[in-house]
Amino acid sequence: MMKALKLGGFYLLVGLIVLQAVFPLYYAILTSFKSGTALFQIDYLPGRFSLTNYVAILQGSFVRNIFNSVWVTGLTVILSLFLGVTAAFALARVRFRGRKLLLLTILSVSMFPQIAVLAGLFQLIRAIGLYNSLWSLIFSYMIFTLPFTVWVLTTFMRELPIEIEEAAIVDGASPWVIITRVFLPLMWPAFVTTGLLAFIAAWNEFLLALTFISNDALRTVPLAIAFLTGSTAHESPFGAIMAASVLVTVPLVILVLIFRRKMISGLTAGGVKG
Repeated sequence: MMKALKLGGFYLLVGLIVLQAVFPLYYAILTSFKSGTALFQIDYLPGRFSLTNYVAILQGSFVRNIFNSVWVTGLTVILSLFLGVTAAFALARVRFRGRKLLLLTILSVSMFPQIAVLAGLFQLIRAIGLYNSLWSLIFSYMIFTLPFTVWVLTTFMRELPIEIEEAAIVDGASPWVIITRVFLPLMWPAFVTTGLLAFIAAWNEFLLALTFISNDALRTVPLAIAFLTGSTAHESPFGAIMAASVLVTVPLVILVLIFRRKMISGLTAGGVKG
């Protein structure tokens, strides 16, 4: 009896957690298909569907904003992984004085909130001529994505057998060949984990984009959603906001569900020593 109660309580707790996590997305999807006065009616089950909000969004400049976000987040992830894997190789395989202190210093950068470094970063962006360009976002996003990327890749690379690297060195492989031909095929879980987390962080970022971008044509998705008004949709902007949120959130959910196993493997790398 006690075992059944514990099991029932466990499933009840899991159900509440899932409900709390999934319900906002479900309600956003439900609301995005409403129009007119139905937007302000509280319904928890699907009723009449209208594509008005989606048509209004796709006919405006929102598609261009999506391409801006794809460009920024894609380059951020690519550059972060490239710099991260090379730094991880040095920190995990090359012995030098101050290696642990350097790794802790890199990780400590991610502990600063964005607002704490915003003023200095703004002056730096203006000084190097990147203000009001997508490169300003790529540069600033990498400051916050690189520390986590380097930390996870370094931890994962330390767990790889040293014999693999020694065999490659005996065969005359250079460090670059070892990284690209030996380590990369073995590090897909870590790459998927860091890549997806960096992508999500850059895709959803708002404060830096609001500070460094003043041109409407260069707005990313979070900025575009924030500046949606009644002129964007035929009706209330609330429906357009819900439709835009669904368009940019559902693909991320699908990606996480597809690569969830590799993400778990990457996040738990180094947790068990054999």
